[in-house]
Amino acid sequence: MATPALELRDLGCVRSGRALFSHLNLSVPAGRLLRVTGANGAGKTSLLRMVCGLLSPACGEVLWRGGRIATLREEFHRQLVYLGHAAALKDDLSATENLLTAARLAGGSPSEQEAAAALNAAGLRGHERSPVRTLSQGQRRRVALARLVLGSAVPLWVLDEPFNALDATAAAWLVGLVSAHVASGGVVLLTSHQADLALQPTTPQQELVL
Repeated sequence: MATPALELRDLGCVRSGRALFSHLNLSVPAGRLLRVTGANGAGKTSLLRMVCGLLSPACGEVLWRGGRIATLREEFHRQLVYLGHAAALKDDLSATENLLTAARLAGGSPSEQEAAAALNAAGLRGHERSPVRTLSQGQRRRVALARLVLGSAVPLWVLDEPFNALDATAAAWLVGLVSAHVASGGVVLLTSHQADLALQPTTPQQELVL
């Protein structure tokens, strides 16, 4: 049997003395979307941060392609794009500067032309050099999501509420990105309160309810 791309083994999370989830076991093959749902405070964001190695589990472990992420470290992070709930942008930097900085901190080396093309794909043509403080909330979200265009070859995407603040056009664009990434053999793990991905019912997916 093929090794799962992503595997959660007996994973548990305790925050502020309260157990959010425990004994979580799950296997996600390559070419699959995993959608995490649950009530506010159920531990969705904590789970995503554990998958990225940003939060240590109370018990259990996360494996990527059969290896423990705790030991893979930099090798694993080069295979990951993580976008948190907040856009995490620097207000005084332009959209292009923010995108290049984020990509390079993650180990990429895109050119300014590649960053501009990613922003154009995200619907931000004409705003490439605008300080992000001048952009709307939806435009700021699209600056962050342009990372996915640059990271199309990165196998694991972990996205926390990526559809927040997006209009219908931008949401459809994001659905297309996610579907294409899964179709190419990537793994996408995301949280969302919306039914946006019903736009692509053929995308192989599974759901985890916390």
